[in-house]
Amino acid sequence: MKKTLLLVCSIVSLLGCKNETKEETIKTTIALNYPETKKVDTVDTYFETEVKDPYRWLEDDRSKETEDWVSEQNKVTFGYLDSIPFRDQLKKRLSSLWNYEKVGAPFKEGDYSYFYKNDGLQNQYVIYRFKEEGDTPEVFLDPNTFSKDGTTSLGGISFSENGKLLAYSISEGGSDWRKVIVKDVETKEIVEDTLVDIKFSGMSWKGNEGFYYSSYDKPEGSELSAKTDQHKVYYHKLGTPQKEDQLIFGGTPEEKHRYIGGNVTKDNRYLIISASTSTSGNKLFIKDLTKPNSKLVTILDNTESDTYIIENVGSKLFLVTNLNAPNKKIVTVDAANPTPENWKDFIPETENVLSPGKGGGYFFAEYMVDAVSKVLQYDYEGKLVRDVELPGVGSVGGFGAKKEEKELYYSFTNYKTPSSIYKYNIAEGTSELYRKPKIDFNPDNYESKQVFYNSKDGTKVPMIITYKKGTELTGKNPTILYGYGGFNISLTPSFSIANAVWMEQGGIYAVANLRGGGEYGKKWHVAGTKMQKQNVFDDFIAAAEYLIENKYTSSDYLAIRGGSNGGLLVGATMTQRPDLMKVALPAVGVLDMLRYHTFTAGAGWAYDYGTAEDDKQMFEYLKGYSPVHNVKEGVSYPATMVTTGDHDDRVVPAHSFKFAAELQAKQKGSNPTLIRIETNAGHGAGTPVKKTIEQYADIFSFTLFNMGYEVLPEQVNEEVKG
Repeated sequence: MKKTLLLVCSIVSLLGCKNETKEETIKTTIALNYPETKKVDTVDTYFETEVKDPYRWLEDDRSKETEDWVSEQNKVTFGYLDSIPFRDQLKKRLSSLWNYEKVGAPFKEGDYSYFYKNDGLQNQYVIYRFKEEGDTPEVFLDPNTFSKDGTTSLGGISFSENGKLLAYSISEGGSDWRKVIVKDVETKEIVEDTLVDIKFSGMSWKGNEGFYYSSYDKPEGSELSAKTDQHKVYYHKLGTPQKEDQLIFGGTPEEKHRYIGGNVTKDNRYLIISASTSTSGNKLFIKDLTKPNSKLVTILDNTESDTYIIENVGSKLFLVTNLNAPNKKIVTVDAANPTPENWKDFIPETENVLSPGKGGGYFFAEYMVDAVSKVLQYDYEGKLVRDVELPGVGSVGGFGAKKEEKELYYSFTNYKTPSSIYKYNIAEGTSELYRKPKIDFNPDNYESKQVFYNSKDGTKVPMIITYKKGTELTGKNPTILYGYGGFNISLTPSFSIANAVWMEQGGIYAVANLRGGGEYGKKWHVAGTKMQKQNVFDDFIAAAEYLIENKYTSSDYLAIRGGSNGGLLVGATMTQRPDLMKVALPAVGVLDMLRYHTFTAGAGWAYDYGTAEDDKQMFEYLKGYSPVHNVKEGVSYPATMVTTGDHDDRVVPAHSFKFAAELQAKQKGSNPTLIRIETNAGHGAGTPVKKTIEQYADIFSFTLFNMGYEVLPEQVNEEVKG
């Protein structure tokens, strides 16, 4: 039997004239016939506790049954979305606003300066180049030609030392598995066979001879979901087949790590190996490439810190570390004796989190002050040169250049300001606007304010709220609350075309800087991990309560949204407090907390989450908030649209499949519980612009429709004003 729901939305249409407003209730009914999702008698036992997993069969991404289920779910979801009257209007406005030229900052390699550009609605950014300032740029590499549907995207790029060769990676269908191609920059011809089966890897050149990269052995079973946990670093010498690539590190049981990277210093003197078992903490090794048979020398033999080499001057190494410095610092040490007892502070730790860059013979210490950027410039002796004057309050990026450069380019943005590029004179410390986008959006019509609210345990948490000037705080403003709260990742202010369209409609966009992130350093991160993960959900719930208490919105007009670890955030919040929001939008979420570590590289997330196999206490804690295991029969959950991609091999779509199946089976009442599955798409990176626009049109129209709108809010407002 298929479960049938009649969705009845009470929609308030405000029909205005100059002197009066009339309220009229319209009933709109959409029949929802969810596909039947069979249940199987799968049971796992954890510490003598049995846990049913009736939708385990949906983990098989290669089965015909799963394929059919995906197809049937999408029919229901898109049938529903097709019935929303203003969906096409949103799509047209998104397309219109998106259609402006977007240009990245130039960077010098060899004889050319390169930059990324998108004419407006191109699915992928194109790389252009020029020799001299003022020359007409030429197309160098156009990823839009990689596939007909735009789903093959450009990953990383790496130029050889002399800039005459380029190694670049491509992703097909959004997968994390990559192919690497080497091109002659002068002729633009591919110079050798494509390298395959590369994952979670950069390409680091040793001079012009070859490069280092990382990968796993191809797993047995599904390459999109099978576990991968022994990363290996290889050296590829140009002109030789990939099967002859030299294994450098990671091939023995002693060297087994989940993530390993190999990087060569700019002077080609050292190879640096970083090895991690999880997404936090790394061991560090160094090899002298000037000595043919040199051994790897250990800098750090444990994973208790995040440490990397940012620069070297001869044998003097500059390291960025949070070892005994939760907010990070830069230290120096000689490569001959590189262990921590020999480190000397170069730029000491401060009360703010450090993210340094370098260029033109200087270091640029970027700090986050309550999630907003501040930049200080230091010379190579550690002397403070100046406090860099920034264009405003927001986020900067790109304070980096080659040592010989006289200028660098950086970007500036915030939630209401499209990203602009500035040219910075390194010696003089002056900035000038280099490129400002021409976009049909006026930041002056919007305001962005930072507030601080108290979480459940009294912790003060920052949140930035952005909306149209003149917005009245009536408690009826459609609002999206966004969060992440994990993996030491910081949410800093940045402009989004999609969010601009949301705010044009009178929508409020709020971003909470939750514990688990990196906004206040390692302590803030750790406060949202493992047995403290509930802090993250409490922070998010308190953010929603703040917005409601202060009349920005109310539960009937609040949507919560997040992706990946943020998808877990939404799933946990909506199952713990289903009364708090009208709409829930979990995207590519980690939703089965008992099995996440059994897929692809998921075991690497154990630093943040712990696993159900650790001990009984950890198992019970995870089961206590795991979204898949906390959907309860007979509860009215908010209108939910789960989103995922069928090629997501970072957070496998089975998480989303199982969560949607649980919701559809147990939901009480008329709120829809849909899943939108993007085909030939992955975790998000490289998604074609066309698909991105369609996704946002669907998300916003679903959200507004379930908040009770039959026409777009801006049209309602215009009618009221009229």
